[in-house]
Amino acid sequence: MCSVPHCPRTKQRLSFYKATLHNRNGLVTKPIAHRHSAPSDRSVSPPSTLTHPILTPASATIASPLNLVLLSLFLVLIYYRLRPAAATALPPPPAPTVFRTFTPPDLKPFNGADRQEVYLAVRGKVFDVSSGRNFYGPGGPYENFAGRDASRGLAKGSFDADMLTEDLNGPLDTLTDLNAEELEALRGWEERFGEKYLVVGKLVAVGSEEAKTAM
Repeated sequence: MCSVPHCPRTKQRLSFYKATLHNRNGLVTKPIAHRHSAPSDRSVSPPSTLTHPILTPASATIASPLNLVLLSLFLVLIYYRLRPAAATALPPPPAPTVFRTFTPPDLKPFNGADRQEVYLAVRGKVFDVSSGRNFYGPGGPYENFAGRDASRGLAKGSFDADMLTEDLNGPLDTLTDLNAEELEALRGWEERFGEKYLVVGKLVAVGSEEAKTAM
């Protein structure tokens, strides 16, 4: 048994005695820890990133409400830009024009009065001038030529009715009395009509072999 005052065992017994004495007198003293307590096995761990996502400045900027609105508008614009256009109904194509042989009586109804087509003849060629209806149709400056042989009037630069052949059942105008200047003017008109209008037929006299063949 250690009796030395400074002996560790003696100090421990004295401390225990003091604690017991104080407890008996109604005083509670805090137990004196003589040994260092071992560190706890539980260590403080950082918060889990699964339940608390870490928002970096870049991700916070991308997820901002303004950017989400702009992204939605961009997607809508892309959709309307790339979606297929609605099919438009095309007008029916015009009926095909068949090249045919005309006599003066056959040509006369094509004056634009009772039908849409407007035809006229120049040196035996029948032209469809319907696209120039404002000029050759009813009320136009050249309406006298509609449905008729306009060769003489064009050669002489006259659009009067007396330039037309009166007898539709007679022979065609041979134009043999035209001078060189008038013939040159007529050829110029023929070329102009050929560049602008479609040739739809040929003008022949009534009773001719070509007319009989066409019947």
